[in-house]
Amino acid sequence: MSTLYYVLFYSTLLLFHPIQWICFNLFGYKAHKKSVDLLNFFLVANTYVLGTSYKIENKEYLPEGVPLIIAANHQSLYDIPAIIWFMRKVHPKFISKIELAKGIPSISYNLKHGGSVVIDRKDPKQALSAIRDLSLYIEENKRSAVIFPEGTRSKTGKPKRFAENGLKVLCKYAPSAYIVPVTINNSWKMVRWGSFPLGIGNKLIFTIHKPFAVKDMPFVEAFEKTEKTIVERVIG
Repeated sequence: MSTLYYVLFYSTLLLFHPIQWICFNLFGYKAHKKSVDLLNFFLVANTYVLGTSYKIENKEYLPEGVPLIIAANHQSLYDIPAIIWFMRKVHPKFISKIELAKGIPSISYNLKHGGSVVIDRKDPKQALSAIRDLSLYIEENKRSAVIFPEGTRSKTGKPKRFAENGLKVLCKYAPSAYIVPVTINNSWKMVRWGSFPLGIGNKLIFTIHKPFAVKDMPFVEAFEKTEKTIVERVIG
């Protein structure tokens, strides 16, 4: 089943790379956005061969027409296609490590052209500058930035300590944004044995919590509230 999944996964990436190129270069952002949404629909659907299911709680909490800072715990790479697909109405953009921006069909192209930013973890100055650029982008275009304050994914599902800097920059340069805490559960079970074999029959749960305005409280309070809200709903 894992082998079948990977055949579907890589086939999907290869198929959508030229589709993205055509959409972006001939028709612009809106067409490219639709192609990325469809790409991630299939990336989510591919996991069904592993018996994976998804539950998205409280989608109605996502406000439209305002910049959003979606902060979530991070359990695996399978967090990302689900966020892009199930939260597509708010145009989620990501802060990604620079290694993913080269050589990966579809994924690298979207990172370069879809509004996301890439950071070099070895260069804090570059990373903070890129996050600032993303902040200004969502502030101007009323879109969403997704940040995983843990930095790296948790291999056991137990949340790591949240880091302040990235979220602080997003709040500073997107002052009209709303923070949307999101708790992710069971995604780590997809890769509990590494990339092969993959976990079978897992139910991934994404719980969207009530958003709150950045301007309504000092950053320290907003950060503590975000971390507490997310961590409290992580299944032990």
